[in-house]
Amino acid sequence: MSSLRILLRSLAVAGLSAALLAPASVARAEPTPAELTKQIEKSSTELERIVESYNKLNEEIKANKATAATLQAKIGPLQEQAERSRADVGVLAATAYKTGGMRTVQALLEPGGPATLPDRLGTLDQLTRQRQQTISGFTESQRRLIDQKTRLDATLAREAAQARQLTAGKKKIEADLARLYELRRKAYGRATEAPARSSSAGSAPAVSGSAGVAVRYAYGAIGKPYGYGDDGPGSYDCSGLTLAAWRAAGKSLPHNAAMQWNATSRISRGSLQPGDLVFYSGLGHVALYVGGGQIIDAPSAGRNVNKRDMDIMSIAGYGRVR
Repeated sequence: MSSLRILLRSLAVAGLSAALLAPASVARAEPTPAELTKQIEKSSTELERIVESYNKLNEEIKANKATAATLQAKIGPLQEQAERSRADVGVLAATAYKTGGMRTVQALLEPGGPATLPDRLGTLDQLTRQRQQTISGFTESQRRLIDQKTRLDATLAREAAQARQLTAGKKKIEADLARLYELRRKAYGRATEAPARSSSAGSAPAVSGSAGVAVRYAYGAIGKPYGYGDDGPGSYDCSGLTLAAWRAAGKSLPHNAAMQWNATSRISRGSLQPGDLVFYSGLGHVALYVGGGQIIDAPSAGRNVNKRDMDIMSIAGYGRVR
């Protein structure tokens, strides 16, 4: 074998060995800060929708608990009424058994009863109606009682199912939060923003009335952390902040952006005043308008309540608290 052929074979073997020893795939480069930020924004938007669904479920559970309490309060008196009606019917039955079915009729028709036959028949008719009313009253009381108990059972079953959903939703949120916080650590070196002072956004504008109270409350919340399902005073999610601001002003709002949309009056962008609510696409986010094209909102997990331009994303519409 020529020396050239030996050399070529040696090179081929060396190349094959190198290929076998090389890693199976090239290590994937770490995502850039810009890529991480994009992932964080996408994850934050998805998570906020889940949080608002969680809040909606909480509101529905509260409503069902209130309904159950109202039904429970009604059932007590209805049971007493049904028992009284049952006792009255029992007395009628016992009397009829002791006296016999025709004795009352005979007593009315015998001499010594009412003076005239029409009077006697009228008295008999009155007794018959009274008995019928007693029996009908018992039947109606029983029907109402059964109806209320059926409604209560359905409400309690719905509430139990929602409670199970809530537990599952909470587990998902906690898992999603862990992934989001890890992304934030990689991108920014920490899972959450550093606490900030509310004074960093300046002082609240002079706004009169209940809207002014809501706006001042929102300014006071600037720098406080996002907390899913929270409505203050230490932390907030988006609908929790708007709820708390207007609660301070004596108005009640549900803890869910879509429900707040339904609870407010529609207004145009040109009609916006401080204290109005700004709703974003899909009704997954809501903020409090504070004037000058600015809002105060609880942005997303890992971030603090802050003041910023209201055109942060596509706007669905505007609402005025009634």
